[in-house]
Amino acid sequence: MAAGTLAGIFIGAIPGLSVTMAVAYYFPLPYSWDMLPALALMLGVYYGGVYGGSRAAILVNIPGSPASVATSLDGYPMSQKGEAGLALFLTTIFSFVGGLIGVIVLASAAPVVASFAVQFANRDYFLLAMLGLLLVGNLSNGTIAKGLFSAGAGIIIGLIGMDPIGGGSRFTFGSLQLMNGVDFIIALLGLFGMSEILYQMRELKRQGKPVELKKRLSHLCDLSLSFYLSPLRVSILGVLTGALPGAGGEIAALLSYDHAKRSTKNPNRPFGEGAHAGVIAPEAGNSAAIGGAMIPMLTLGSQGMAVTAIFIGALFIHGLQPGPMLMAQSGDLFWVMVGSSILANVFLLIFGLMVVSIFIRIVTVPKQILLPIIAVITVIGSYAMNYSLTDVYWMLGFGLIGFFMKVHNFSVAPLVLGIILGPLIDTSFRRAYMSANGSMPDFLSGFVTNPISLVLTIVIVFTIFSQTPIYKKLKQRVFPKKQQA
Repeated sequence: MAAGTLAGIFIGAIPGLSVTMAVAYYFPLPYSWDMLPALALMLGVYYGGVYGGSRAAILVNIPGSPASVATSLDGYPMSQKGEAGLALFLTTIFSFVGGLIGVIVLASAAPVVASFAVQFANRDYFLLAMLGLLLVGNLSNGTIAKGLFSAGAGIIIGLIGMDPIGGGSRFTFGSLQLMNGVDFIIALLGLFGMSEILYQMRELKRQGKPVELKKRLSHLCDLSLSFYLSPLRVSILGVLTGALPGAGGEIAALLSYDHAKRSTKNPNRPFGEGAHAGVIAPEAGNSAAIGGAMIPMLTLGSQGMAVTAIFIGALFIHGLQPGPMLMAQSGDLFWVMVGSSILANVFLLIFGLMVVSIFIRIVTVPKQILLPIIAVITVIGSYAMNYSLTDVYWMLGFGLIGFFMKVHNFSVAPLVLGIILGPLIDTSFRRAYMSANGSMPDFLSGFVTNPISLVLTIVIVFTIFSQTPIYKKLKQRVFPKKQQA
């Protein structure tokens, strides 16, 4: 368990090595090991890998996983301001808090959360993805129009390849190499990694030094008290999002970041410029989503995230079928996974704090040395995905796109998240439309007759309205003192 957690931290910190790949690497263990030790080790790798993805996001602006994109928005600016150590400490502490809350919900309310998750229809997944798309617009450096433009371009890129429903090809232009689509990890490496290298080459200066350890610890104690309620709220949000099959940790992190952005009254800095709440919220929500993803896996036999499909396969190897009967057939397995998850979070906290001094040395390396090393790692990571030079060319192309976006003050985060959310928006919309027998009135009526759909629709309408000048004027009239402060 301890070795798996430590290995997951370092694997997750390497750009191009996803959490799914890390857990899949240990998948053969159930064949030769007893089931419980093998699952415990895989859980350690899972928790460590999700947490480790934020290391590279904070230090070099290359998220180790899509869920770490939200963390990079404020984590990397903190690193540039000499607060890399504080950012690493905050993410470690609140990843532990979020993960622990996720396990508590898993142990105490798994049937309740599972019953909530199964009520989500394709129409609700479409609305949830659309809400994520609107929240992506708020991540833009400039206006929301720039963010939505980037997200729209990302959706188009995400639709490249074979149609998962009709079986036809889309935007492939007759190229067989495009039939499999664009891997979002490749886009992640190019838009964040290579583009950052090109952007930093314009001004080769040494990064700021990290703050002293005593200063980090004193700030940590203060922030833990002032942000006590926020991590609790976003952790619950992360559990609920993670329990939705197919939603993923990236949506949980995005919703958590947006919640922190809206609810934090007096941030130490504006969001996007190194706000402490901007690294606390997505990490807590992302880690809590792991416990949420375990709920449909154990109670319903469905995958909450892609990684949980590997755990389902490991259970099948030993003749166990995840689902409602699992508790009756092997009740001890459930509690072993709960206990292993708690231990994994404890080891995450211990090892995470221990390796801060190792990771923090990265920001003290001169850019003349650091940038070529990152470039090599980025190229190797993109090639290792499918052992294809085509992926390397894609990564370089995305790097150029990301570079020009940064030069013209476009945020690359909406583009990446658009690539991730695009397929979910497409498939859920079309399946919901087909379930209405192709009748547009029946399809639209479901948005107001279904309680979950109605709530999501109201939230989307309010999100759109909150970006209009009318809402801002009304807010200034209702809360004039707060606006002046």
